[in-house]
Amino acid sequence: MLSKEVQILESTTPGATKGPRGGALSLSPWADYALRRAGGVLLSVALLVVVTFFMVPLIPGDPAVAVAGADATTEQIEAIRNSLGLNDPLYIQFINYVGGLFTGDLGESFAYSTSVSQIIATKLPFTAELAVLGIILVLLVSVPVGMLVGILTRGGRKKWLDVSFGMLTGFFQAVPQYVVSTMLVVVFAIILKVLPAAGAASLSALILPVIGLSIAPICSIARVVRRETSTVLEQDYLRTARGWRLPSLRLYARHALPNLLTTALTLAGLILAGMLGGAIIVENVFNWPGLGREIVTAIVNKDYPVIQGIILVLGFLAIVLNLLVDVILGLIDPRTLGGKSNG
Repeated sequence: MLSKEVQILESTTPGATKGPRGGALSLSPWADYALRRAGGVLLSVALLVVVTFFMVPLIPGDPAVAVAGADATTEQIEAIRNSLGLNDPLYIQFINYVGGLFTGDLGESFAYSTSVSQIIATKLPFTAELAVLGIILVLLVSVPVGMLVGILTRGGRKKWLDVSFGMLTGFFQAVPQYVVSTMLVVVFAIILKVLPAAGAASLSALILPVIGLSIAPICSIARVVRRETSTVLEQDYLRTARGWRLPSLRLYARHALPNLLTTALTLAGLILAGMLGGAIIVENVFNWPGLGREIVTAIVNKDYPVIQGIILVLGFLAIVLNLLVDVILGLIDPRTLGGKSNG
């Protein structure tokens, strides 16, 4: 009798979308979704290219002066401007830039006379290592912690825990990333001397940068998961499940978690993409040899091609990350695809 009631419960749980006659979801929602997303991705990349190209030259200073040095003559500076193509009309520079992108050419660094692609290929693995470990840490900590606090504080229970959780996560969510990273260095590298303060010479050097990159996203997602957990647990189908004395693990993991993940992943896509920008701050605090530190150096040197190339790569990775999150959401709950429900 209980198993039959559980089947009824599962068939009425939100997110259980089925296709015609109880079969699998038809391919048309995925096809429509793919077309919409392809158009969105192309538009986003096009805007990224345009904004990157026209905004970077607004950085104060003359790249030719930075290349020539402070003691260069006016004639030398002008010759460098000509060799770098900076005297060409802006629309000609843009056409050449876009043409290079179509062939995979991101240009050549003003400062190093090295291809931008080669610089990015050297630095990207360090940033990717930091970002991937940070994303894993964020998801492994934020969802379980937020869900646990939501379960323990549901219906006004344990008010002290709810208040403490809100104050602690709100504090670390609001504190700037460079402040948190600096605090980590002071406590664990200078005072306790248990972890290295900077560099990438060992695996232990990853610990502080990953934590510094992850604390704010962990707090943001955990707060949302806690709130959504409290809301989901008050739904009628979960109240009914608790009344049937279902095992807690099955109750929360089978019926509550899928609905929480939809909201959590929607927010996580935005936050985790933002972590790529946060890596710029963290890498400079911890002297991590990735794209974040390289772009600051390029800004100081007025190295336009390197700045543009790094922004393009980070922006493209953020777009891809959001796309992956949307696909995962579609697999968890097909209703997020925007197609009509067949159930």
